[in-house]
Amino acid sequence: MIISYRQDDGSVERVSTDDLSAIEAAAIEEAMGDTPWRAIEDRLRGQDPTAMRAVLWAHRRRSEPGLGFGEFDVPGWRRRLTARIERAEIEDVLDNLMADALANNEDSAIDTMLPHLRKLAHDQADVDSALDALGKGHLVAARAG
Repeated sequence: MIISYRQDDGSVERVSTDDLSAIEAAAIEEAMGDTPWRAIEDRLRGQDPTAMRAVLWAHRRRSEPGLGFGEFDVPGWRRRLTARIERAEIEDVLDNLMADALANNEDSAIDTMLPHLRKLAHDQADVDSALDALGKGHLVAARAG
C-alpha cells in the first residue's frame, strides 16, 4: 500500500508499506494496540486514519527516532491522507478473482471488483496491466468501452 500525505505547501509525500522493515511493522502493530498486520492492511484499504497515520509515523521515525505515536498527528487527515494499493496487491486480488471466475466459468466477479480496484489503485494503469497479464485484456476499461 502507498500512503500519500499532502503537505501544507501542496507537495505530496508517498510512503509504501513494502518499504517497512519487520521491526517497523511490529512497532505499528504495537502502536495500534497489538493489531495483527493483516488487520492493519484491511484498515488501510478502508482508509482508516489511525492505520494511515501509523505507517506515516513509522517512516518519519527513521529521521526522528524519538517521535512517539501518541504525539504524531495529521491535522486535516481527510483531505491530506490516502491509502492506495500497488501493482502486486492488484495482481493478488485479480489472481484470486480469476481462480473463482475459472471455477464458475464467468468474468462477472472480476467485472464487479474492477471499479473498486481502480478506485483503490495508486496507478490505475496497473489494473489494466494486471488484467492483460492474466489474459483478461478484454476487460481493460479502454478496450471494454
